[in-house]
Amino acid sequence: MNRRLILAAPLLLVAGRAFAHPLTVAQSHKSLDEVKAFREKLAKAVTDKDFATLRACYADSYTHTHGSGKVDNKDARLVSAMAAEPMIENAPSTELVYRAHNGPVVIVSGRSPILNVKEGKPYDFRWTAVYVTTTDAWQIAVSQATRLS
Repeated sequence: MNRRLILAAPLLLVAGRAFAHPLTVAQSHKSLDEVKAFREKLAKAVTDKDFATLRACYADSYTHTHGSGKVDNKDARLVSAMAAEPMIENAPSTELVYRAHNGPVVIVSGRSPILNVKEGKPYDFRWTAVYVTTTDAWQIAVSQATRLS
């Protein structure tokens, strides 16, 4: 038992360091401002069908979980954007909440009306998206949408 604790101690120290330095208020504001600008850039790229910009905006490991439970990867999401399918990325949003974390990572949640093309009727969705930084840019890493009633 003691031997396991001794072997695990370095891992605990490393893990502790990862959480030991929370974002300062200034860092949080900077991250939030950058993600707000990134979201505008992403929405414009979806609306304009700007493939090059969109490709750079989505992380290679990106996934989106639809309200139906269907899961898209980056390539499927790019196809949807180029086909002008209704997406949370450029839908009008309300009830936006931004939360900054170390990494930096920013989690954004909101509510948007999304058109159901088959029915020709919009439905409200509550969604969450996670934004992460690379060496020089923000990317969207994962998103999920849940249809409300």
